[in-house]
Amino acid sequence: MQKFDVPRRLTAEALGTAILVATVVGSGIMAETLTKDVALLLLSNTLPTGAILVVLVSILGPISGAHFNPAVTLVFALRRELPPREALSYAIAQIAGGIAGTMLAHAMFALPLMDASVKVRTGGAQWLAEAVAAFGLVATILAGIRFNRPAIPWLVGLYITAAYWFTSSTSFANPAVAIARSLTNTFSGIRPTDLPGFIAAELCGAIIAMLLMGWLLRGAGEVGATTKEAHS
Repeated sequence: MQKFDVPRRLTAEALGTAILVATVVGSGIMAETLTKDVALLLLSNTLPTGAILVVLVSILGPISGAHFNPAVTLVFALRRELPPREALSYAIAQIAGGIAGTMLAHAMFALPLMDASVKVRTGGAQWLAEAVAAFGLVATILAGIRFNRPAIPWLVGLYITAAYWFTSSTSFANPAVAIARSLTNTFSGIRPTDLPGFIAAELCGAIIAMLLMGWLLRGAGEVGATTKEAHS
């Protein structure tokens, strides 16, 4: 597979995160203009998000890996599959792209480009939900890489679609997206003061998934080979 240089990879990460956030925020704004039914609002926010993830991971994955998420990037850095300096650059690109995505969504609906959210999302249950959401996302990615790499775009899109509904936090699962969503006072928003709890929970969930899946996905053959190497 062709190796893309760092500027192209960073551009892919920023662009992908921008489009992802524009979809999350924009679909939430559109839904609010069409209905006041909360269940329909959430459904209208969920389906476009899952769909755009399939598209973005498919078209940008070959360039940058399609992380679009500092928690995912942290996992790959800890697994030594991404150098620390590049990982930091990825995270910066993702956060900048996410903020640009919020501004783009607002511009399309003639709203102020940035408007701090007042939507309360805090408390132990919400933090647990975010840890579970990030855990499941990372577990899905790592297992997909191990067993069915071509299916990863669909696995990620379907997981997030499901997690919107089984987590009390509606599955942000992404520090860059959380930061971007703090800048929209619309359906998908989160108060800036609630960000630290969400981000900490997301990072913890991602790291726990990395540790567990690292053990779970290690086949008997690999264990045997490692043991043999150690003895020799």
